[in-house]
Amino acid sequence: MRITHTLIDSPYGPLTLVAADGVLSRLYMENQRHRPPQETFGERGDGGPFPEVIDQLQAYFAGELTEFTMELNLSGTPFQRRVWRGLQQIPYGETRTYGELAEALGSPGASRAVGLANGKNPVGIIVPCHRVIGANGSLTGYGGGLERKQRLLAFERGAAREDVLF
Repeated sequence: MRITHTLIDSPYGPLTLVAADGVLSRLYMENQRHRPPQETFGERGDGGPFPEVIDQLQAYFAGELTEFTMELNLSGTPFQRRVWRGLQQIPYGETRTYGELAEALGSPGASRAVGLANGKNPVGIIVPCHRVIGANGSLTGYGGGLERKQRLLAFERGAAREDVLF
């Protein structure tokens, strides 16, 4: 398996994009929880899937794209992959609780397991784990930090662009 990576700037800080065999497999934010060592990202390269991914991310950050369409290579357990597919069904600008997501996946009562799978999402922003909130509406857990989660949700709800930039 050939692993490559590239770095891009975003309104939410630098992002590291990682591809496995030419397909996006991971996206890491600066200071992200559970970020593996840099040496696991493979060689640096700007080809493969990166131009398409960068174009879509730039369109998203410009407020022009609400749904990502690039191919993803997500490595995880069958349950994790099911949760990540469920995350992709949450519409732009909306949120779901962990319990609502568990219910939608046909696993009522599995909100804690959904939360754990959500936390292992390898491509935050693109697979929108930031759209999942606590049962009481609170912002809970986000590998990129709660401040970024709050800013992403505000951005998607139409807050003025200058309100969500660093």
